[in-house]
Amino acid sequence: MSPTFNNRTALVTGAGRGIGKAIAETLAKNGVTVICVSKSASSCGAVADAINAAGGKAKALAVDVADGTAVAAAAETVLKEFPVIDILVNNAGITRDGLLFRMSDADWSDVIGTNLSSCFHWCKHLARPMTRARWGRIINIASVSGIMGNAGQANYSAAKAGMIGLTKTLAREFASRSVTANVVAPGFIKTDMTTDFVNDAEVSAKILEAVPLKRFGEAADIANMVAFLASEEASYITGQVFTVDGGMAM
Repeated sequence: MSPTFNNRTALVTGAGRGIGKAIAETLAKNGVTVICVSKSASSCGAVADAINAAGGKAKALAVDVADGTAVAAAAETVLKEFPVIDILVNNAGITRDGLLFRMSDADWSDVIGTNLSSCFHWCKHLARPMTRARWGRIINIASVSGIMGNAGQANYSAAKAGMIGLTKTLAREFASRSVTANVVAPGFIKTDMTTDFVNDAEVSAKILEAVPLKRFGEAADIANMVAFLASEEASYITGQVFTVDGGMAM
């Protein structure tokens, strides 16, 4: 059964490539109007153009999501055109990996700012119209690293764990207004961010030892879960973390 959407509008961050692109495309295929956000105007523009060319509805919005002031201004602009963003998907993320003793303050703050603080800013500025409309879906893309931890990713794991705590809190704050908040936590997914180790046979083999299904996931695996959680059918699901990881974190 395909997920059901009733004339909804979504905003997806990090939509210029990888998982975010797949999420934007999947929502658009299901009739959702999608605002594709990325730092690069060319990348989110290309995704929006492709969606429109395929018969969907999309707009591009270039924003540095780590800049809280820029996010506030972008949200204000969006809400002038769309009275409510029904579905918010916080997917934008970066990595600056390194062992703790070698991690710079900039590596820490850049990852926290892009991955976690951006989530706070978008939720703060777009959730109020959802609560007034008494319908909304907030879906935050974390990682199994935020559940299990991962050596060399203190900043990334902390940011993703923070997203989980933030989401569970929002689920409690917004439940009385029929706005749900959930987390999707991907495992090892084939994207531009993971190309180096996916294409390295030795590294891939070592990683897949920890994955019961013995394969890497696809961006579509995440997008399909997001589409369900954003749909009418998911109205009784909130405050939950869904791992899409081939069984790695079970």
